[in-house]
Amino acid sequence: MANALQQLIRERLDREGWSYGEVARRGGVPRSTVHHLATTERVVRMPQAGTLEGLAKGLELPLDTVRRAAAEACGIHVYGTPGGEDAAPAAPRSGDPEVDLLIASVQRLSSDDRRHVTALVESLLGRAAKADPDA
Repeated sequence: MANALQQLIRERLDREGWSYGEVARRGGVPRSTVHHLATTERVVRMPQAGTLEGLAKGLELPLDTVRRAAAEACGIHVYGTPGGEDAAPAAPRSGDPEVDLLIASVQRLSSDDRRHVTALVESLLGRAAKADPDA
């Protein structure tokens, strides 16, 4: 069964009659990258921001659409998926893809791991406050 990113790429290629090379050229990414993302069953880690931007440009799709499909392909559920009747309410969007990915990923952690992440974040925030007392 194809993952969300594979489906998105394949459907767009089929609908428009494009090749991997055409998408790659328009998006400024290697053809091998487009081919890999379109054929890989399991995406192990989130593609880099530049890759997603190029893929979105090459596919002539909104970046958020491609980013959501890539996150889902990595096994990260993104809340507030457009058109999803059974989707959970949308989490606040930060505008920063790394923050959005962290927010979406935290649900996959065990409650014990979430407590560790919380402690780490509190520690980092405390350290940042000490380094910049005006913050």
